[in-house]
Amino acid sequence: MTQGSSHEVKLFERMEYGGQMMALVEDHPNVMDMSQTNQIFSCKVIGGNWLFFIQSNYKGRMYLIRPGEYTRFTEWGGLSARVVSIKRIINN
Repeated sequence: MTQGSSHEVKLFERMEYGGQMMALVEDHPNVMDMSQTNQIFSCKVIGGNWLFFIQSNYKGRMYLIRPGEYTRFTEWGGLSARVVSIKRIINN
């Protein structure tokens, strides 16, 4: 598996992986550039560690998301489903 394909997060607009899905393999300073919403209710982290931020450009409260499946935002410690920017953590 190449490094590029080993880092992926799948984001869902509803709890328990419902609604539309977005798959990311790179940083996004504003999720609304790709989707009509900034509400991420569930996610599956296929590989890598990610930071979810509640403001654009990687600002505001952040959450560390490790590989695994999260059926609702509270499982990653989120106070709400608001996720506006996402950054991949690169391990050297």
